[in-house]
Amino acid sequence: MGVNAVVENGKLLDTSNKVEDAKKTAASNQGYDKNAFMNILCAQMKYQDPLEPTSNTEYINQYATFTQVEQISNMAEAFSMSRASDLVGKTVIVTNENGEKVEGKVDYVTYKSGEAYLNIDGTDYKMDDVNSVADSHFVEIHNQADDLQALMDKFPVYENMVYTDAQKVYDAYSFYQQMDTDAIALIDKKDIEKLEQYYARAKELIEEAQKNDAEYQKKKAEEDAAKAEALTQDQDSNTESGTDNNTATTEG
Repeated sequence: MGVNAVVENGKLLDTSNKVEDAKKTAASNQGYDKNAFMNILCAQMKYQDPLEPTSNTEYINQYATFTQVEQISNMAEAFSMSRASDLVGKTVIVTNENGEKVEGKVDYVTYKSGEAYLNIDGTDYKMDDVNSVADSHFVEIHNQADDLQALMDKFPVYENMVYTDAQKVYDAYSFYQQMDTDAIALIDKKDIEKLEQYYARAKELIEEAQKNDAEYQKKKAEEDAAKAEALTQDQDSNTESGTDNNTATTEG
């Protein structure tokens, strides 16, 4: 296609640089998209050489190319939206406007001007800002491992354990027993041995406390029985003494 000059006020003007400028402007706008292609085509039509106009066949070929570009662009948008929808409920890491990493679960997806946005804790992020995606099960088992570690961090020094510390250990051990097997696999073997050791000591402290309480209750019951028996004997003695006094008065 000849794009060399255009007639203005009876003079031929060189406008080839304007078409090149249109191409450069479109290319700088994040690559060639369908809008950029249309701008270039319009520039070519506007500044074509009137002495050598573009043929209809060439326009048809360019329109066919434009249609292909538009279809590819639409397919890319549809694919992006589909990918965004698949992220709902999953944990992702995105980069915010300050360049900081933000981790959270995708609550829902919105579409604005053909672009997908992920909503995380009430804030929208572009699909292009996503750095990584974590499987929900992966996140869950790591959270379980972290929660167990947080419970174990509350343990006292082993040698200083007392009865009141036993409940903390029991809570951690109960949580450990209900954990996913994949989460348990993430825990260091030494930490599991430590938990077992603390749990065994907690059982000893509780058994000792229960034994002491049983002995206390038994002793208390014996003392109460002895007091009750002594009180009964005193009452019987007073009754007999009163009866003897009444008998003596009658005889007198």
